Amino acid sequence: VQLQASGGGLVQAGGSLRLSCAASGRTFSNVMGWFRQAPGKEREFVAAITWNAGITYYADSVQGRFTISRDVTKNTVYLQMNSLKPEDTAIYSCATKPRGSIGSNQYDYWGQGTQVTVSS
Repeated sequence: VQLQASGGGLVQAGGSLRLSCAASGRTFSNVMGWFRQAPGKEREFVAAITWNAGITYYADSVQGRFTISRDVTKNTVYLQMNSLKPEDTAIYSCATKPRGSIGSNQYDYWGQGTQVTVSS
């Protein structure tokens, strides 16, 4: 499985961005997730979605501001980020796993990250 993330950039606080993660190769996946890592901090979970049913799960820090969705025809997962804050600044990466629960942060395949920078 190959994952290609895109859509990052520089935005002012309060603004919006939409990230995309396109999957190719063996694309049978159970869960797709987004993670982020800020400078000097550990990687943290952001959001996840089950591929078949579209069940979603969010970190408390982004609940109500971010929305994860998927387009099964395009093998792509999106992360719509609204009301962005400077503390959302990080490298955002997507990941997938063929099995396992949406609540677990154990993933098997990772894509490269895309930088999101929120200015105050």
